Amino acid sequence: MLADWFETPKGGYVLAWERGQFDAAVEDVFGYNAVQLGLPGLDFLRESRIPLKVRAGLEPGCGLRSEPVQLPLAAQSIDLLALPHVLEFSAQPHAILREAERVLMPEGSIVISGFNPLSLWGAARALRWERRQVPWCGRFIGLLRLKDWLALLGFELTGGRFGCYAPPFSQRLWLERVGFMEKAGDRWWPICGGVYVVRAIKRNVGVRLVLPEWRDKRAPKKALAPVTQRQNGLHVEKRERR
Repeated sequence: MLADWFETPKGGYVLAWERGQFDAAVEDVFGYNAVQLGLPGLDFLRESRIPLKVRAGLEPGCGLRSEPVQLPLAAQSIDLLALPHVLEFSAQPHAILREAERVLMPEGSIVISGFNPLSLWGAARALRWERRQVPWCGRFIGLLRLKDWLALLGFELTGGRFGCYAPPFSQRLWLERVGFMEKAGDRWWPICGGVYVVRAIKRNVGVRLVLPEWRDKRAPKKALAPVTQRQNGLHVEKRERR
């Protein structure tokens, strides 16, 4: 399980960076309800100021037992939704995002983390034999692809960052020795970090009612034109409506 992997030196390295990004992404989101999908043993909403926070999923410890693709929540009822590595370990990532769009309030926020296939971590996944082990068993989703999926659902990307530029070493000592790669990577190859965290906002496109042109125009006043008629041998001008 991914939660167990986060307890390893390699997983702890990723988790420490991701928690800092989630903290920064959720602290300025206001509202009444926030939901975290998956990883109930880790609090990715710890810095959120929203009063009601729930962890949903099928794992033990979830306060709301539910499939991520079918949440028992009313439409437009959630202000903040956190998805820590949910999409890449699901067979239906598109369905999860559609469900997220359904439950989020207009202008609600979604925060997503994922492994970057265009990185040393993505290369390690492509070269490894143990594809059945976490996290290499997940289907890494590139940020450009994720951005396209979000745009199709009416989300606008408002922030994000790559991190964890060190190779996926298993020993803590080696991870510490290459710690210099964090600053160097952030400066010289920022899109090649091993993981990313992004935030997007659900936008509602404004609808403007266009009225027919005739509603804005008044009917012209009918003019009177003189018509000459003969009455009792006299010429009499009579007004006739046109």
